[in-house]
Amino acid sequence: MSATVPVPQSLVIFGASGDLARRKLFPALFSLHRQHLLPLPFVMLGVGRTPFTDDQFRDEMRTSLDRFVPVRADEHPQERLCFVQCFSYLTLNTGDGADYVRLAERLRDIQTRRNLPANVVFYLSTPPDLSRRIPVFLAEHGLHNEADGFKRLIIEKPFGHDGASAGELHDTLRRRFADHQIFRIDHYLGKETVQNLVVLRFANVLFDAVWDYRYVEAVEITASESLGVENRAGYFDHSGIVRDMIQNHLLHVLAMTAMDPPQQFDAACVHTETLKVLRGLRPLTQDELARDVVFGQYTASRIGGEAVAAYRDEPGVAPGSRTETYAAIKLFINHSRWHNVPFYVRAGKRLPTRVTEVVLHFKRSPHPVFGAVPGALPNKLVIRIQPDEGVLMTFGMKEPGAGFQVKNVNMNFHYKDLAATAIPDAYERLLLDCMNGDATLYASGDAVEACWAFIDPILSYHAQAGSLFEYPAGTWGPAEAEAILARDGRTWRYPCKTLADDGAFCEL
Repeated sequence: MSATVPVPQSLVIFGASGDLARRKLFPALFSLHRQHLLPLPFVMLGVGRTPFTDDQFRDEMRTSLDRFVPVRADEHPQERLCFVQCFSYLTLNTGDGADYVRLAERLRDIQTRRNLPANVVFYLSTPPDLSRRIPVFLAEHGLHNEADGFKRLIIEKPFGHDGASAGELHDTLRRRFADHQIFRIDHYLGKETVQNLVVLRFANVLFDAVWDYRYVEAVEITASESLGVENRAGYFDHSGIVRDMIQNHLLHVLAMTAMDPPQQFDAACVHTETLKVLRGLRPLTQDELARDVVFGQYTASRIGGEAVAAYRDEPGVAPGSRTETYAAIKLFINHSRWHNVPFYVRAGKRLPTRVTEVVLHFKRSPHPVFGAVPGALPNKLVIRIQPDEGVLMTFGMKEPGAGFQVKNVNMNFHYKDLAATAIPDAYERLLLDCMNGDATLYASGDAVEACWAFIDPILSYHAQAGSLFEYPAGTWGPAEAEAILARDGRTWRYPCKTLADDGAFCEL
């Protein structure tokens, strides 16, 4: 993470009394405060419909920090109290454009009293309907105007429900804000291991030289969750796992994995290369939609001796819902670097463990010196995004003794071994980047539209003719998903909670 301290500015968080702000944004800001990476001076203005005074809001913030941020041994007793004094609150009907006069007045008052420039970051931690309307209201009251200081807008996903609505959202934003003002946040891109994927590849000729179709046989991207929909049933039942995980997070991870080397690591160059990948996703034919896409939904089961409800029996889920909680897709990229290399992407809820990882399966040697050696398996590179973040490479070594019996061994690196290094949370990194005007790890509008262009036909096919396969909660998804790889003579990797398990024991 850049250690650059941003210039003096204000941060306005819409939805400041909501769950995302409490769990993620406030802890991230507090961590930046502890590292002396917040601007000086700096003011955060929370905005929401919940009626709070400034003091009541600060009390709520302290409660959130106590719940979500463990007290460190080196933390000063007054540190949290000092931090929350940077925060103010404005009760506002965010859906009423006329009320934004009060927001403009409050900002001017704060900037005058604190001797702050008119630099402002607006963070929209709000439901999708408000994320479309708030930028309009801000512009109507001149809060997008950069004549007296920068104005930046951070928007959370979902960026539309489909390609058409995403296009409408982008048109709404672009009619009022310039592209350099719009920051579309995808917290997966802020994860340290996603960034390290790029460094691992481009900073090491060992990997960069073999990162293409000549040496890579297949790429596997997995995002599994052991939990069900929890308290998100209302949102999830109208979106599904493809919209919730694959359309945004996993396709962006795929783009970072597959892109060509950017001329330099900045927003313009990185966005150019990732966009080439996303626009190069080969549209699936009708036969491929039927054969290489599997949607599933979890059914009742027992996990660890406890009964687990079926998705359709979860509170807030519509009876008879056909929303997918699992999806697996085989795809190709129209790109010379990845000629005929299949990418297998899967995501699901109520799977055996919580894991997100990228796996590169390398080809066997075209001229094996030792012939068909028993036990010899192709090399594999695993980039673990979460948990037990790190990198694992498997390769063959000779077992001691006569002959040439080969045993697969692991070479691995774990982020937890960097005990003296604080690993920043994704929101911590992304907030600081936006304050510094760096959009490298944010999604561009063109990239979002390219993702929808690939995903829309998949969702349309599923809605009209697709099958929904069942799988017991706590398993690795429907059996039909295994067939996608089996037809190619492959199997999915079944990851464990720990990155480098020994093959005999797998902690889930």
